[in-house]
Amino acid sequence: MRSWLAGLRNISARSFHTPAVPGSASDALNLIRSQPSQYIIASIVGRKYILAPRDLLTVPHLKDVRVGDSIALSNIHEIGSREYTLRGDPTIPSTRVKVDATVVEHTKGKMEVVFKKKRRKGYQKTIKNKHPYTRLRIGQIEIVDSQP
Repeated sequence: MRSWLAGLRNISARSFHTPAVPGSASDALNLIRSQPSQYIIASIVGRKYILAPRDLLTVPHLKDVRVGDSIALSNIHEIGSREYTLRGDPTIPSTRVKVDATVVEHTKGKMEVVFKKKRRKGYQKTIKNKHPYTRLRIGQIEIVDSQP
């Protein structure tokens, strides 16, 4: 019985796929570039988002931009594909990876109603609010070669 179990462990250990490990950051970026789809993790307005090309992202209102403006994402923490991932320390330099986002619209969220009341005092107050948001369309992820 034990020999059969040991043989099963050997078979399962051999069946794992072990991809090639890149030696440097440039090699890792080239491997990620060769993959069919990439993603990034970037900080926008103090929050981290996982983004892929052509994603539509809703963030809290950005005051200094207009519809149609293009924003360069500078705080990229991670870039990856299905098989490889490269993490920054804490970010990847903007000279290596470039991603643009286009402002699609400024919009408002759903109506939020806050009802305040004090017992036996006749005090009732209803506060209604819609938070403003900005919607961004993520562009292509460009991995720049560092060699001249």
